[in-house]
Amino acid sequence: MRLEADFDYREFFARPGAGKSILRFTRDQEIFSQGDAADSVFFLLDGRIKVVVLSAQGKEAAIRLVESGQFFGDDCLIGDETRCATTIAMRDCVVASINKCLMIEALRTEADFAELFTRHLLLRNRGMEEDLIDQLFNSSEKRLARLLLRLSKLDNDGSAQPIAPHISQETLAEMIGTTRSRVSFFMNKFRKLGLISYDRNIEVHPRLSAMLQDRSEARN
Repeated sequence: MRLEADFDYREFFARPGAGKSILRFTRDQEIFSQGDAADSVFFLLDGRIKVVVLSAQGKEAAIRLVESGQFFGDDCLIGDETRCATTIAMRDCVVASINKCLMIEALRTEADFAELFTRHLLLRNRGMEEDLIDQLFNSSEKRLARLLLRLSKLDNDGSAQPIAPHISQETLAEMIGTTRSRVSFFMNKFRKLGLISYDRNIEVHPRLSAMLQDRSEARN
């Protein structure tokens, strides 16, 4: 869910000023960790980031991915003093950081920037609702198909992009709430049916979307 807008957010973040900076992270590097002080908002200029939560029992789960053109770490705007999740670069990333106070001021004074941020929140909220419906009503096989379509962008504009190898079967399993072995089973099934192909990258074929229209399977 990239943000499409006329507002030049790259120029905005590159504009000199205290409280803003451009940061670079390498693959597997943490941007911030669960429990860190929450005093800034981030915007992913390039790359892909995994958002991970750790339970009190020490169990880790990937809950969502951040794509280029999306904000993250904005919980601080509603009063959170510490980070409630860990964010990890899945490949080399370029991230803009903006101080919480400056972010609030920009939302008050920069109408185009406020529109960009509002659109981000609305898109993320819609995505969360779709994910909840997916978990409640769809089988793990369909949840995997939907996630692969989202990652390939096939469900947005009809043009598929390869899914890079940094998205492992473990990550896919965490995000749809099943085991790696189940993901492996379904991936092999999809490949045999000609719905996907993969060597290093995963190529998603248009026919995979037809699986989401089939309502015959029970949830599992």
